[in-house]
Amino acid sequence: MSIGAGIVLFAIGAIIAFALNVQVDWVNLDMLGYILMGAGVVIFLVGLVLMMRRRRSDVITHTAVDPASDAQVTRRTTRTPDDTAGL
Repeated sequence: MSIGAGIVLFAIGAIIAFALNVQVDWVNLDMLGYILMGAGVVIFLVGLVLMMRRRRSDVITHTAVDPASDAQVTRRTTRTPDDTAGL
């Protein structure tokens, strides 16, 4: 969501800064376009960082044979990146 919003803000800012040739007394449209472009870049980068920080989990499966009963034993462990800090 934020990556798309950043791209949209950047595009709108570029259109305002470079494509419009309108003079308005109460606002500088070039500066407004540059501000929107900067905000779009910041929102895009924040979206990328949040996407990279998404939690990932690994499922580890260990299979062994119990020597006493000759039965197959399977153990499954789910591990998140926070769990690997102590390893």
